[in-house]
Amino acid sequence: MVKAYLKYFSALLLFGLNGVVASSIDLPGTQIALLRTLIGSVFLLAVWGCSGARLHRPDKRHLLYLAVSGAAMGGSWVLLFTAYAQVGVSMATLLYYCGPVLVMALSPLLFGERLTRAKVGGLLVVLAGLVCTGTGAPGRLGAAGLFCGAGAAVLYAVMVVFDKKAASITGLPGTAVQLVAGALTTALFLGAGPPLSLPALAADLVPVLLLGVVHTGLGCYLYFSAVQLLPAASVAICGYVEPLSALVFAALFLQERLSARQLLGAVLMLGGAVAGARSGARRTGPRRRV
Repeated sequence: MVKAYLKYFSALLLFGLNGVVASSIDLPGTQIALLRTLIGSVFLLAVWGCSGARLHRPDKRHLLYLAVSGAAMGGSWVLLFTAYAQVGVSMATLLYYCGPVLVMALSPLLFGERLTRAKVGGLLVVLAGLVCTGTGAPGRLGAAGLFCGAGAAVLYAVMVVFDKKAASITGLPGTAVQLVAGALTTALFLGAGPPLSLPALAADLVPVLLLGVVHTGLGCYLYFSAVQLLPAASVAICGYVEPLSALVFAALFLQERLSARQLLGAVLMLGGAVAGARSGARRTGPRRRV
């Protein structure tokens, strides 16, 4: 169990560093997302092949759900990396983590889950936090960047919803399928933007490989091998180490600072999300990291 927790927290810290690594890559968000999904999917497919795991006659409908989930994941990463560049890692991370809260709010309609008082209270606290974080430094928070962050949260919610529908495909094979679908989706986004510059890619090759192999491929591998052994409640609650670590890393490495009001908003948003996740963690837990 100790080894599983070490793997889990290592994965969360790797994910929390995504924004810092991405900020050192001088490429558009679309290209960063494509390279991340492409490299990460190749890594996980190789691990999958070496592990001997098999995807035995998957339900075609669930496979389609998984492909839609992966496509939403790719789109959310495109918007998230764009938001990193426009509004900073801290604000983009806070907006992105409204995604699980959207799923929580829609769960009675989509999954027939009961909306408990704890979940309603958590949602209200998150909304209060969102209002607090809406005030940023002059000239720093542009409408386009905020829109990208909010759009990433919406696509995060779509990703989770369809992931939950693909109940028969779990673990490493399922995540590999999602990353491949995400890579195909980001490739479509790339077709609508500027072409990938090979000289620019060569200049950023080290952080690109770090983001794709370590922070995506290895991070997902550590995550899957841990969550299957840990209690669902621990996975849901401790998972918020990721956004908290992202805020800390952004302050340490990027000198990003939240105002007192934004810091209060961050505490409210993450605290409300943890309270809501805790109320439902005993019934369900995440099946894979996406």
